[in-house]
Amino acid sequence: MPGLLPGLIAGARALLFDFDGPVTPFFEHYRTAPIAQDIKTLLSERGAPLPPDVRASADSHGLLHLLRSDVVTAAKPGPEDQKTLELAEGIVTSHEYRAARLAVPSAHIEALVTALAGLGKRLVIVSNNADGPVRAYLERVGLGTHFEAVFGRDPHELRRMKPHPHSVEAALRHLGVEAADCLLVGDQLTDLQAARAVGVPFLGHARNDAAAQLLRREGAAWAGTSLLPLQQAAEGLLDPN
Repeated sequence: MPGLLPGLIAGARALLFDFDGPVTPFFEHYRTAPIAQDIKTLLSERGAPLPPDVRASADSHGLLHLLRSDVVTAAKPGPEDQKTLELAEGIVTSHEYRAARLAVPSAHIEALVTALAGLGKRLVIVSNNADGPVRAYLERVGLGTHFEAVFGRDPHELRRMKPHPHSVEAALRHLGVEAADCLLVGDQLTDLQAARAVGVPFLGHARNDAAAQLLRREGAAWAGTSLLPLQQAAEGLLDPN
């Protein structure tokens, strides 16, 4: 449907970008297994349980999801449980700052956001990464001026990571626009679920064709394996001739 992306972009007042994936393959040059091991060591030192799924995980954000889903905490965590969660989150954040020094932009993101800015679109980040490392990365690669705000992981409440819509809701409050007047660009089903929870149309930047098909089946307005079609649509709106 040739007119789909130009129509979606033209009708949007703001675009919300997930960070890891659409903006940068954040951990492409930084191994996450040591981060996961640091978290497991912390749990052991604090006497927290290490269920099989936690032991097997080498994904730092996956571990935070497991922790926030009552692996360590009860529905209402006590002070020690909360301290364990915050220490684990701090481990991930410290590694994210290091990753921010190595990460490179995703293909076509720079041209895409330049075109969107030229169209007067407001751009923000909604991420499960901590906001500090995200800002550090954006400034390092020269994208900081394009994104007016970053809404990252809440260090005190890991239950608000996507698919929870907390970061998307915070972005909408900041922007002061209706959900239907925005687009969310993300690469994960959790991004789509967060967008759908508040009624923001979703554009999928998938790692492969199978992932793109899944995002479309789950309700993405569009999904592909490259940002180039979005760039071309935005640039076409800038110069319709």
